[in-house]
Amino acid sequence: MARIKPQTLLLQSKKKKGPSRVSIPTIILYCAVLGLIVLSMVATYRHWSRRSMEQTSARSKFEDIDSTADPKKYDLPGYAILNTSKGNIVVELFKDGAPEIVDKFLDLCQKGHFKGMPFHHVIKHYVIQGGDSKGLMTTEDWTSKGKLRGQLVTSTKHEAFMLGTSKNKQDNKSFELFITTAPIPDLNDKLIVFGRVIKGEDVVQEIEEVDTDERYQPKSPIGITNVVLKRGI
Repeated sequence: MARIKPQTLLLQSKKKKGPSRVSIPTIILYCAVLGLIVLSMVATYRHWSRRSMEQTSARSKFEDIDSTADPKKYDLPGYAILNTSKGNIVVELFKDGAPEIVDKFLDLCQKGHFKGMPFHHVIKHYVIQGGDSKGLMTTEDWTSKGKLRGQLVTSTKHEAFMLGTSKNKQDNKSFELFITTAPIPDLNDKLIVFGRVIKGEDVVQEIEEVDTDERYQPKSPIGITNVVLKRGI
């Protein structure tokens, strides 16, 4: 039996221990599996990222609705002091009863809309009106409403010394103010009440005592000089 030389054995041993070659199809298969794993991870990340953004957006919307439904949360002013040429009139605002109108009123106050606003219609034992000089109704309407006042059944919705605005005119340029000086249920369909006078009723009564012409317009200028907002009185 022929003896194998040591060098030959060494070469055969190295050949057996050497790394085996990986075929090209196997490499392609590995790459495909790895690519699918990466794509799956990316898709999962995008899904959860989108879901997180949607939840954040929904939470933000709910917070906006809550702030509108509960204006006290942001401690909005609940009182307004109407400084007039006859004295001050303190009004409590109905933030819960008429939130949209109160918000608009507060916004206009901050813009100085009511500064220098005249009371252009004054009907004794009825209402005083400030704002648009064209008025809410014609002179005939004011006269007929004033005459019918005593014949109508009174309503607690529009008592004396209530602050309201016209339902038909609520834009910034023609936002009007009405202060009732007697119950006027006949204006329920025309006015939105958003506050009531809690101090300064004597000033309101003094204003309604001014001399007016046949159109119920004051003969001497009288109006609001400024409005001061307060969170508490």
